[in-house]
Amino acid sequence: MDGKTLWEEFLKKSGIHDCGYDAWSFGADPDLLAGLVCEGVKTATASLRLLYELDQEEIPREGIYSVVLDSRGQGVCVIKTSHVSVTPFDSVTEAHAYKEGEGDRSLAYWRAVHQDYFTNCLKEYKMEFHRAMEVVCEEFEVVYKP
Repeated sequence: MDGKTLWEEFLKKSGIHDCGYDAWSFGADPDLLAGLVCEGVKTATASLRLLYELDQEEIPREGIYSVVLDSRGQGVCVIKTSHVSVTPFDSVTEAHAYKEGEGDRSLAYWRAVHQDYFTNCLKEYKMEFHRAMEVVCEEFEVVYKP
């Protein structure tokens, strides 16, 4: 089902008043990462703060809801952001890397994968990645799966 339909289903079943939501998919491998979220393995994500600024978007904040989409734009689950922090790339912690649930869940793996991903994202803006760039670290919980 599409993201809007999933959101409406969540509202009906939860009894929560419609407070608005974002709908998005994870970057590098939307289907794999959405699956990890649904399994409870992935409970965090990270984005470059600069990309929010370039796209004139607000960074996530605690308490917001999001519909996680797969690669076809279909709603997979609803999550609620529980914690947001901003830190330099080189200061992201092992604990955060583990919560992201990817690969072997190590900080080394996280750094390698995210440096590649952020580098590719910045190419669109003709900018280069550097390891002092600020990263928005977001933790969340799944509040609804169809």
